[in-house]
Amino acid sequence: PLQEREAGLYHLAKEEAQTGFDLTQAPLLRAKLLQLDAEEYVILLTLHHIVSDGWSTDILIREVAALYTAFSAGKPSPLPQLPLQYADFALWQRQWLEGEALKNQLAYWQQQLSGELPILQLPTDRPRPTVQTYAGKTLSFVLPKSLTEGLKTLSKQEGVTLFMTLLAAFKTLLYRYTNQTDILVGSPIANRNRAEIENLIGFFVNTLVLRSNLSGNPTFRDLLKQVREVALGAYTHQDLPFEKLVAEIQPERNISHNPLFQVMFLFQNVPKTTLELPDLNLAVLDINSEIASFDLCLIMEESEQGLRGDLEYNTDLFDTERMNRLVGHFCTLLEGIITNAGQYLSDLPLLTSDEKRQLLEWSQNQALGEHLQQSLCIHQLFEAQAEKTPNAVAVVFGDEQLTYQQLNQRANQLAHYLQKFGVKPEVLVGLYVERSIEMVVGLLAVLKVGGAYVPLDPAYPQERIAFMLADAQVAIALTQQKLAADLPTNLAQIICLDNFITQESKDNLSVEVSPENLAYVIYTSGSTGQSKGVMVQHHSLTNAYLAWEEAYQLRTAASSHLQMASFSFDVFTGDLVRALCSGGKLVLCPRELLLEPEKLYELMLREKVDCAEFVPAVLRNLINYLEQNQKCLDFMQLIICGSDSWYGQEYEKFRHFCGSSTRLINSFGLTEATIDSTYFETQTIDLSVEQLVPIGSPFANTQIYILDSYLQPVPVGVMGEIYIGGAGVARGYLRRPDLTAEKFIPNLFSQKPGDILYKTGDIGQYLANGQIELVGRIDNQVKIRGFRIEIGEIESVLNQHPDVQVTVVVVREDKPGDQRLVAYIVSKSKQEINTTELRKFLQGKLPRYMLPTAFVILDKLPLNPNGKVDRKALPAPNTTTEFAISFVPPRTPTEQIVADIWAEVLGQEKIGIYDNFFDLGGHSLLATQVISRLREAFKIDLPLRSLFENPIVKNLVERIEGILIVQKLQAVPMQMVEDREEIEL
Repeated sequence: PLQEREAGLYHLAKEEAQTGFDLTQAPLLRAKLLQLDAEEYVILLTLHHIVSDGWSTDILIREVAALYTAFSAGKPSPLPQLPLQYADFALWQRQWLEGEALKNQLAYWQQQLSGELPILQLPTDRPRPTVQTYAGKTLSFVLPKSLTEGLKTLSKQEGVTLFMTLLAAFKTLLYRYTNQTDILVGSPIANRNRAEIENLIGFFVNTLVLRSNLSGNPTFRDLLKQVREVALGAYTHQDLPFEKLVAEIQPERNISHNPLFQVMFLFQNVPKTTLELPDLNLAVLDINSEIASFDLCLIMEESEQGLRGDLEYNTDLFDTERMNRLVGHFCTLLEGIITNAGQYLSDLPLLTSDEKRQLLEWSQNQALGEHLQQSLCIHQLFEAQAEKTPNAVAVVFGDEQLTYQQLNQRANQLAHYLQKFGVKPEVLVGLYVERSIEMVVGLLAVLKVGGAYVPLDPAYPQERIAFMLADAQVAIALTQQKLAADLPTNLAQIICLDNFITQESKDNLSVEVSPENLAYVIYTSGSTGQSKGVMVQHHSLTNAYLAWEEAYQLRTAASSHLQMASFSFDVFTGDLVRALCSGGKLVLCPRELLLEPEKLYELMLREKVDCAEFVPAVLRNLINYLEQNQKCLDFMQLIICGSDSWYGQEYEKFRHFCGSSTRLINSFGLTEATIDSTYFETQTIDLSVEQLVPIGSPFANTQIYILDSYLQPVPVGVMGEIYIGGAGVARGYLRRPDLTAEKFIPNLFSQKPGDILYKTGDIGQYLANGQIELVGRIDNQVKIRGFRIEIGEIESVLNQHPDVQVTVVVVREDKPGDQRLVAYIVSKSKQEINTTELRKFLQGKLPRYMLPTAFVILDKLPLNPNGKVDRKALPAPNTTTEFAISFVPPRTPTEQIVADIWAEVLGQEKIGIYDNFFDLGGHSLLATQVISRLREAFKIDLPLRSLFENPIVKNLVERIEGILIVQKLQAVPMQMVEDREEIEL
């Protein structure tokens, strides 16, 4: 059958094209004649590029036609004798490369390619393989004749060639896709600038590197002028072979991509020679070799229908769907260029009208409008629930619990008491408490009286607490008796929550609290060295709850909510309102249980927990425990994972331990947009192993825009900065009008006066299914184990140390899944800095989660050609050598077991008895692994805090041996002595 023959033909042709040559054996040309039927044949000609180029192909076709015509008529060869052979050209080129001309050409290219040569970071569908691959496909398209003529007219008007116009447009597309302003594109040139070699078959083509600077957002017309100058300069200096250029420039080599450039552009404006032979009907058979030498290669050529394009792309990087969109954007861009070449590059259209409509639909979720018109505050929703279910348990902590009625009455009594001290709307009240039921009472009381609470974690350094109190101008603080002495003495009023105020009324207050009033101020890490207070209003918190209620079906799907987040983070507030406004039970989890998966699981079972929000690090720990002990989470209705990134492989693994009715959700949000803005869940989509779990789509009354640096929406699959709009956007930063103006900007997409967008600094992209994927950050803010950290704040504090000249802090992940902060320091003197003293210095100023786990002392920081710190060149911390001076090997079997476990968990070759677990890169999650293995090795119940209290091997061993002695004594039964000898004294 015809279809089978054609399929077989294409298979043979592709196989032939992909079969390699032995370069030591001539000829580097193969010819095969295939017979399809009695009068139909196919001839396959395969040439290696080392002996041929595109120009040579036309010569070959022309000469084959001449020879066939002559020989079939019995005539001799009509081809003239060539004056030169390729060997003559090769000899000339070798001599030329030894002369003065080489120096002139090389000087030009060294100037053109000076400085750092960027890698073009095109958005891909899969991570780039560590070794470059060449699997490819070709996507063909034709521009309408009207567009083709428009481009020709523009080129003529601007005094440029059509090649230059198309190249400038292609570079604009790459700029809009990557937001990179230094764009390098390769382009071949025939390099047959002498008449003697025009009819030679051979590899003459050379590759030119065409570099453009698109910084400052020029107009397309200005870019076109720059492209013209660069192209003409390259043509003048085209004789330097590309391989010689690479050898001289010596770019940083990486086997994952091409040197100098990763994208190629070709323009063919000379019609291809057609093969015409007597008595034969001939047609060219287009064979897609399925090879891609570059990430992308765009080939444009003139045809009768209009400009024709062939986009070759690497299929290990890109899917066809993405390439179809790219071609569509290129065509839209070209239409915009011929309409007005004077537009700034950022203003040129990329999106079709259908894409704009689709992105707008994905960006906005306008539900719950009627609910918000009720203008209720969170404490009012709680009061309504307390009236509805007064006897239901509201909050549990250890052996303590309160019903809704009891919790409401205690909060009312405290609120009435606070009124006497002038607490009212817009008054900030500090909440300096340990995890307890009093913490919940205090929070609700502040909201009821109209104030805004400021959470203050007692675990923070006193210097940080003092700054937050002063910055917020807190006059009244709620605390506990054992903590009161830690607060500054200049506060107007300190109220101890454990002094129960029995004389106050238990009735609800009748305070007018506007939805526009502040509900809380939470401090987050700041890049300037000081944390900043985020002001969140009542209506934002109410919207967050109502959105959760709708999305998670809280009133029917959840009844017992596990609360794990630190009180100083807004996730705590989310846990609280989800439970107490929906009639659920809030189970406060002791902090130490977060790193004890067995005890955490027991708590969940005991309290019948069916809803919990985890950070990925804690959930990973719990899942490992479940896997080892053949347990599951089928009793859970709702598992939310947020505050950090995790991967498709983990999502599928976590889902395996859930029940069929368990909803596994990935949430995303920021303090500045009231806790959560988007969520993702699926039971049908199989996420790839290396794919980040998407952050999903917006909650109700939330808008998510992904914009470029000029606030233009980016296409699907293109990365941009995430902006959040809607009811959740905070009022701004407390007493930081400059930073508020920078981060909270007018919403250009809203018709409502006063609407603002929060500029998150997070990089994301829309996937083809409308889900959002979080990719990274544009600044130095990071998240480690769920904690939001500004690298600049750590650097600022380190620079305050008298021995530190300059420092850079980075996040390293030298082992998969083990992110840690590493500080690189140059000292002011040549004397070695004591890293133990550095750590103590930081402990007095920063929370534990912001402390670097390793310090690397350098003579100087490595710089790139632009004079900036080359973060890629910073060495991995060598903790073995850093602490080798004090190395003392284990001396006893117990010390050896402990040291071996540490070495395995920390990835160290050897551990000494005076080594410090945290100095060697240990952190809380690794501590749980160590304790788990020690328990198994010694068959003892070793508390997790043992490692924190005894981070040195020798001290921990003493603790273990003490427990072993007690166990041994308890195992020996007490015996009564019947007969005893009496001794006279």
